[in-house]
Amino acid sequence: MSTQRFYVCSCFYSRNIFLHKYDMHVVFNNEKQLWKDYGMYLNQRGCKTEGDRKDVIITIETELKRRRGLGDESIKRTDLIREKYQPIHPHVFKLQEKFFATNFLEIVSYCKQLKANKDELLKRLESQIADRVYSFPVFTKEFCQDFLEEIENFESSDLPKGRPNTMNKYGVLLNELGFDEDFMNLFRTEYLQPITTLLFPDWGGDALDSHKAFIVTYKINEDKDLSYHYDNAEVTINISLGGNFSDGQLYFGGMRDVPLENTECSQYMHKAAYGLLHRGQHKHGAMPILEGDRYNLIIWMRSSRVRNQLCPMCDQLPVLVENVGYGDGFTKEVVDVCNTI
Repeated sequence: MSTQRFYVCSCFYSRNIFLHKYDMHVVFNNEKQLWKDYGMYLNQRGCKTEGDRKDVIITIETELKRRRGLGDESIKRTDLIREKYQPIHPHVFKLQEKFFATNFLEIVSYCKQLKANKDELLKRLESQIADRVYSFPVFTKEFCQDFLEEIENFESSDLPKGRPNTMNKYGVLLNELGFDEDFMNLFRTEYLQPITTLLFPDWGGDALDSHKAFIVTYKINEDKDLSYHYDNAEVTINISLGGNFSDGQLYFGGMRDVPLENTECSQYMHKAAYGLLHRGQHKHGAMPILEGDRYNLIIWMRSSRVRNQLCPMCDQLPVLVENVGYGDGFTKEVVDVCNTI
């Protein structure tokens, strides 16, 4: 990882708190503010009794406590996993070109050419699902099988797992499992950024300097779907690793400032080893799976050049708070004291 220090915005400790039971996000500064801002909407969604209201407060306080301790807990989990975990496919932890589909390597090779341009790139991509949402093969099915077996092996262990975010209760944070240094960093800088430079220059696609990579799992008795939302990212890639499942289509609406009722949604059915590349603030969700299991690799790619100007979660100039690893991708300008003398 780069020696650059990364931060989170202070809004992480009060905003974008997802209440699963009521399928909504809230901001929490204090109880009076919560009920003033959201009381009517929560009541309409079934939060009617004093017991319901107490449960909401407990849920929020539990989540905020988790967020405040996230850095220390992540370090503890990472150290324990490094010490105790026994991989079954050690080779998948170090990125190799043979993991990639031939078409993907051809796309990356084209994007690295000096004369590469967006129009020619679009001809090489398999399809455009919605406005600036692109689908193309990424990995071989053989790699996906080995990678998925590794994830399932880790899931079946008794080692601690950090959940990816408030909306996904089940999954794996890949940095804690040891995938960042020799896999995800190279994947982002050497393979994905040449593509995003052409497709999303207006979203920092040419300056993606951090990421958050995780696995989400969808199972009948666990998470079956995903509510309509946007990502804490400038650019996201969502890669299906496979699994035996039915239904569970992904759907895209408009950008984050467009209400769902004012947009026409486009649907996409995941294909194993294929990636879906889109702007992080393009709102989307996942329909319920009806049977089986589905595993997806999600990489939220971030550009400090973009987000340092405006936090995508609170729409304010970010107030920086120290964090571990890549944090939420914010950086602080470092002044060279020697040059100021």
